[in-house]
Amino acid sequence: MVLAPMHRARPRRSLDVRRGELAPLALAFVCFFCLLSATYVLRPLRDALGIEAGVHTYHWLFTGTFVATLVLYPALGAIASRTTRTRFAVLVYGGVALSLVGFRALLASDISEVILARGFFVWVSVFNVLLVSVFWGVMADVFTSEQGVRLFGPIAAGGTAGALVGPAMTRALAGQLGTTGLLAVAAALLAVALACVIGLAPRRRADAGGHGAEDPIIGGTALSGLTRLVRSRYLLGIAGYVVLLTATATFVYFQQGWIVERVLPDRESRTELFSTLDLVTNLLALLVQLLVTRRLLGRAGVAVALAVSPLVAGLGFVALALAPVLVVLAAFQVLRRASEYAVARPAREVLFTVVPREDRFKAKNVIDVVVYRGSDASFAWLIAGLEAVGFGIGATALVAAPVCALWIAGAIALGRAEARMAAAAGGAANKEGATHEQ
Repeated sequence: MVLAPMHRARPRRSLDVRRGELAPLALAFVCFFCLLSATYVLRPLRDALGIEAGVHTYHWLFTGTFVATLVLYPALGAIASRTTRTRFAVLVYGGVALSLVGFRALLASDISEVILARGFFVWVSVFNVLLVSVFWGVMADVFTSEQGVRLFGPIAAGGTAGALVGPAMTRALAGQLGTTGLLAVAAALLAVALACVIGLAPRRRADAGGHGAEDPIIGGTALSGLTRLVRSRYLLGIAGYVVLLTATATFVYFQQGWIVERVLPDRESRTELFSTLDLVTNLLALLVQLLVTRRLLGRAGVAVALAVSPLVAGLGFVALALAPVLVVLAAFQVLRRASEYAVARPAREVLFTVVPREDRFKAKNVIDVVVYRGSDASFAWLIAGLEAVGFGIGATALVAAPVCALWIAGAIALGRAEARMAAAAGGAANKEGATHEQ
């Protein structure tokens, strides 16, 4: 009888890489490094332009992002239905790289700077979550749940390293290359990520019968991701987790805009602040990913790891309500985002390792892109309404704090559900292995 490895074996080394895993781990690390380097080259400019257009327009920018997402989703679903995971990722990454080349051309045109800035904000907001969602869909198809517990932390560290390099490149090259040069740098980084995805093409997890080295058609219909989501309590639970994550992130984003708009008067100082926050956040996240994440996932489990971000957010909102000043906001943003990148995100991606293959690409994209951006837009309008009736930074923080308690409860429930599904999958694998031996 062939026994599957224990789903939550106690980790003994800082990096637990087993035979046959080094090459895909290295490709995944480099791919995520390049993806986040590219997005973080552009993110400080996007955020500075968003404030320049006026914080009072945030809810319109978030709505525009959601509308663009709704337009894009059916097209992505139709493509995914007819292609493999590798071709799908290549089309997405290649399309985004070409769009950056298109923005370079638009910058040399006579289009209004305000219109172009708003279009750039919307498009960067769409593709930064799309790139990451597609990447983790590939990871969930390459690695099993047990491998995800061991390896998703180090893989996420590759993204964090890229998120450190991206803003550093923006600071170093902005004066020499200008905006058009930075767009070319981001496009080149996406080309490297695309090559890594192609390198992972022969690799497919074989957690039941030992069959691998295939990259079959994802299948389904253009809208099957949405229908599979609404029919699955587990997937709806993940969507609920993302809604609460987005709610708190949107509250903080508005509070950040209110404070920065008041304290820092010009685009350059705002861009420098955002770059600095990105650097500090990602340095902290990288240290946590390398030293803590795998141990926390392996010993405490997915439920505890998922609960870290809502706990940090709840404490941060209380602090911001008591002292709504820039230094508190900066510390809150650094800790909140670091906990999300270093712990909650890898744990959230482990949740998708126990669902059917079609869900890893199609339902996952609905959750990560459509649900995420829809929540963005909805809560942006809610916050705009609160602001209109006189709610300031402290009051909105008090509104957001109780949301975190519900978020913690959802995190624990999801983690327990994942553990049950992983255990059931392991039992099925053991039974099939015994049948093959007989």
